[in-house]
Amino acid sequence: MSITAPKFAYLDISDPSFSMDSDAVRDARDTNWYAKTNYGIAVLSYEDNAALMKSPKLIQGSAQWPEHNGVHSGVFYDWWKENLLVLEGEDHHRIRRLANPAFSPRKIAALGDRFEALANELIDNWIDSGEVEFVEEFAAPFATRVLCIMLGIDESDWEKINELGSTVGAALGITIKQELPEIDAALRELQAYGADLIKDRQQNPKDDFVTRLVEANREGDSLSDEELQNLIVLLIFGGMDTTRNQLGLAIQSFARQPHQWELLAERPEELAKAAVEEALRINPTTRWVTREAAETFEYKDLTIEKGTTVHMFTFASGTDPEKFSNADRIDLERESAPHYAFGGGVHHCLGHFVARSDMMAALPALATRITNINLLPEGRWLPDSGNTGPATLPITFEKR
Repeated sequence: MSITAPKFAYLDISDPSFSMDSDAVRDARDTNWYAKTNYGIAVLSYEDNAALMKSPKLIQGSAQWPEHNGVHSGVFYDWWKENLLVLEGEDHHRIRRLANPAFSPRKIAALGDRFEALANELIDNWIDSGEVEFVEEFAAPFATRVLCIMLGIDESDWEKINELGSTVGAALGITIKQELPEIDAALRELQAYGADLIKDRQQNPKDDFVTRLVEANREGDSLSDEELQNLIVLLIFGGMDTTRNQLGLAIQSFARQPHQWELLAERPEELAKAAVEEALRINPTTRWVTREAAETFEYKDLTIEKGTTVHMFTFASGTDPEKFSNADRIDLERESAPHYAFGGGVHHCLGHFVARSDMMAALPALATRITNINLLPEGRWLPDSGNTGPATLPITFEKR
C-alpha cells in the first residue's frame, strides 16, 4: 500500500516577475492551503490565515527580512531591529501600551473634516483637466499631508517627507540590497527630523500626536527619546507609504468596476467604510504579513519547524473563493468577513484607524467629483510582492 505525498506548489517570491495577482498563486491556493517558497512557507487560504495569524506559536517574522536579502549592517539594519514592527514580548507590549492613547480613535476621527477638506483642495487643482498623474497629484500629497496634520508640522514640508519616506519604503521590497545606500541616507535624515520634532514638543507642547507620545505615561513608565524617535520614523515610513500605495490600488480596483464607483458616488457617507474595507480586502498594498515559528508544532498536515518563516498571503486570503462569493470583485453591499490587510493578533497594525480614517475621507471625495476613470498604460508599478502599489498612475476621467 503506497502513501500519497501531500501536494503543494512552490513559489519563488524573490523573482522580480513574481506576481501575487497571478494564476500561479490562485492555482497554488486551489492545490493546498499552503505553498513552499524560497523564504519558508506561504499560507494561502482565508481559514488558515485567520487561524495562524493569531497563533501564540508564531512571532513577528519580519526581523529577519534584511538578512534574507543579504543586508547585515547599516543604519536601516540597526533601526529595523529596534522598531515596534519586529519587537516581541514585554518590550513590544510596553511600547504599544504607552503609545496606544496617542492613536485615540476619538482624536483621529476629529480630524475627519480636515482630511476631507484636504482631499477636495487637491482635487480642485486638476479636476478641470480631465487627466491627472494620480500618485503625484493626489495620493502622495494627501497621504503625506495627513501625516503632517497628525504630527502638527508644517504641511509645506510634505514633499521632503514624501521623498524620504518613499526611499525608506524601498527597504520592504526585494531590491533592498541594491538600494541600501539611498535607504540608509534617507533614514538618517528622518531620524534627525524626528529628534528635532521630539525636542520641540518637549519644550513647546501642542495638542497633537507627537505631544501625546512625548507625554505618554503609565504607572510612572514613559517612552525614551530613542523609542519616541523610532515610533515617529515608523509612522512616517509606514503610514505615508502604505496609504499612498493603497489609494492608488483602490483607484485601480474601482476603475475595473465602474458600477461600484457610481454606487459610492450616490451614497458616499453610507458606503465610505465599505469602500475602504473592500479595497483593502481585494487589493491590499501589504501583499503578505510575515511570522516566524517560535517552536516546532503541528498544524493540519504540516510540521512547522522552529525558526521557519511563515508568510500570510493577505491578497490570497482576501480573495479566497471558499470564504467570499465573487471573491475578486468589490461589492459595497456585502456583509464581509474581516480581512488581514493590517495583520492580526498582537501585531495588528497600531495605525490602522489612521489609515482607515484618511481613506474614508479620500475615496468618497473622489467618487463624488470624478467618473469614468480610465487607467493609462504608461503607469509604472512596484513589484507585486511585499508592499506594492503604483509608482505612477496616469488616469483620465470626467468631471461630474
